Amino acid sequence: MKTFKRVNCNGICAELVVSDMEFCPKCGMRLVVTSKKKGKKAVFYLSCPKCTYKKQIDDKPPVAHKTIERSPQESIAIIGKEEQKLRTLPTVRIECPKCGNNTAYAWQVQTRGTDESSTQFFRCTKCNYTFREYS
Repeated sequence: MKTFKRVNCNGICAELVVSDMEFCPKCGMRLVVTSKKKGKKAVFYLSCPKCTYKKQIDDKPPVAHKTIERSPQESIAIIGKEEQKLRTLPTVRIECPKCGNNTAYAWQVQTRGTDESSTQFFRCTKCNYTFREYS
């Protein structure tokens, strides 16, 4: 099993591929990837979070990646009026209590506890009235 770990060592970001999980020979804990900066290069270790055991990784050097930072404004998706007109939800045959139309979009939301069934919401395809059904 391959695990991927993103490591940051004083400004040097890298992604390290560890081929197998390794365990501490002293206490049995799973070893985690750590790094230490030596000059301009980072040296990577498998170290135990419980005791002081440390093993240097030197079979393959990690590949350095550029990190792209985005502001929260760039991460927010704005849905315009044209996108709102696209109807991608499934439709079901159920009567709208407001206008009597018999087709509505449907989706489910877990509004109560996980041990209880989810709430099914409907939106009329004609008048856009939203109503729910508890099951």
